Amino acid sequence: MRDSLGREIDYMRISVTDRCNLRCRYCMPEGIALSPARELLTFEEIELVSQAAAELGIRRFKITGGEPLVRRGCPKLIGRLRRIPKVEQVTLTTNGVLLGDFLDELLENGLDGVNISLDTLNADLYQQITGLDELERVREGIYKAVESGLRVKINTVLQRGVNDSEWEALTGFAREIPVDVRFIELMPIGFGEKQKGVDGNEILSMLRKKYPQMEKDDRIHGNGPAVYYRIPGFEGCVGFICAVHRKFCASCNRIRLTAKGELKPCLCYGDCVDLRRVVREGAYQEIKGAIWEAVIRKPKMHCFETEEGVTECRRMVEIGG
Repeated sequence: MRDSLGREIDYMRISVTDRCNLRCRYCMPEGIALSPARELLTFEEIELVSQAAAELGIRRFKITGGEPLVRRGCPKLIGRLRRIPKVEQVTLTTNGVLLGDFLDELLENGLDGVNISLDTLNADLYQQITGLDELERVREGIYKAVESGLRVKINTVLQRGVNDSEWEALTGFAREIPVDVRFIELMPIGFGEKQKGVDGNEILSMLRKKYPQMEKDDRIHGNGPAVYYRIPGFEGCVGFICAVHRKFCASCNRIRLTAKGELKPCLCYGDCVDLRRVVREGAYQEIKGAIWEAVIRKPKMHCFETEEGVTECRRMVEIGG
């Protein structure tokens, strides 16, 4: 399935909830309003949309939130999507707090990989950022996932004056165990507009000084736009997703489905297709038509670097990570 610019669209990120068990300030601080359950797509509706998307050419799905594991039955949903014909991969993004508890069930349902959001390895700073003292539980989940053979990536968002010095310790995680540590630039959306992120090129420059033998890794690590580097002696790799300072729109391959059934062609803009209405009122072919519509409406590029052109007003937790 190709958009109007000829880009192949084969990847869909699906948010299953806007709820989370942490309260990270740049994503979901205390007091945020949550959607009533009736407004969220049911798992049966998500499966129907995914089946239609797979028939159109979507081959890989990422389950996100909020925190997807707080929604009861999430591992079974992964199994249902994994069994759809032509689907090649289903992965999960999580904060890791519940990962250890659900890992066996996730593996039984065919999970192909997991991305774990982790912004610091300092227990006090972790509690300051997330509002809870759960770092050790997250670390245990990471080690358990690695031991199981699951492909593991660590997603880190650095904020100026908060955790911008944590790059060194987090990079060291890739020395110990075979995980990809990725530094992701803060998106200027929702509460992220009030925080100051760190340019990924700045982190890369510091890493080059510390590890002068670091070299680019051109192997494919996943579905996204991360650029990876290998450091001699490290079990894993270091990656960068620099949406603001290093555009990758020319190779963008994704669309996003929010927990409320809004299909977004681009994270930067408020434009979306109301897929929930189509699912609940229309026929199966109309679902496929709505997905096509979102793909065709996919813009040439985002404008995060200017911010005044950003039209997305929702918070990231409402969109999906």
